[in-house]
Amino acid sequence: MSIISGALYVVATPIGNLGDMSARALEVLQAATVIAAEDTRHSGKLLHHFGIKTKTIALHDHNERMVSESIVARLQAGETVALVSDAGTPLISDPGYHLVAQARAAGCQVIPVPGASALLAALSASGLPSDRFTFEGFLPAKAGARRAKLEQLQDDPRTLVFYEAPHRIEESIAAMAAVFGGERPAVIARELTKTFETIHGDTLSALSNWLAADANQRRGEFVVMVGGAPQAELLVDAEAERVLCLLLEEVSLKQAAALAAKITGVKKNLLYQFALDLAR
Repeated sequence: MSIISGALYVVATPIGNLGDMSARALEVLQAATVIAAEDTRHSGKLLHHFGIKTKTIALHDHNERMVSESIVARLQAGETVALVSDAGTPLISDPGYHLVAQARAAGCQVIPVPGASALLAALSASGLPSDRFTFEGFLPAKAGARRAKLEQLQDDPRTLVFYEAPHRIEESIAAMAAVFGGERPAVIARELTKTFETIHGDTLSALSNWLAADANQRRGEFVVMVGGAPQAELLVDAEAERVLCLLLEEVSLKQAAALAAKITGVKKNLLYQFALDLAR
């Protein structure tokens, strides 16, 4: 395999099981001029395991904007740079965005080296719909901001995917149950590819109880996946549709949805979405 001079390689590394390291990733890391790592000590252990002695420099959330300029200068001088995060694919809730953006703006070639991703690994084994999904990364740490974010996603029909930290997992699942409803299906994936890998699905209420009952299930790194909101057409019965259609003949779509909600008891936002679908 030939390494391209002056290129930035975005290299995925294992999220736990070192057997997931690809042969191509090893070749790139071995041949690169320098490796830009989120944590040089953490990546140093990985590199040592595979006998890679390439020089590393730190590129993390606190220095990325400043360091990116010097890395782009290296690329323009013909050096080959490999970008890695602590685990998985760089830029996915990890540093690297500013570097990649600056490198592309400077006309440097950016080459992905695909591999492990906790997001995709979890989704592939969740049993939830994967044809359409949205990745929301980490929810806000503060309760008010977290609830506000969840309320924005309440009616999204796509599967929702989040990362979460162990010290916030109980609070986040409880907040999801409060906003989305306790009966919404969800799956928690914990410690993927590691010794204590767990993939557990149930309703949000049941998952909240499951976490509370076993402290071991509150440890590690989490991917939380929540089934999308039920579609309006499944919740708007024939009578509600009849009322809505009659009102649409007389008033605006927004007014019709509000009035139909009062008459039928169906949620206004579902009726509004249903009316939009009818209009299309």
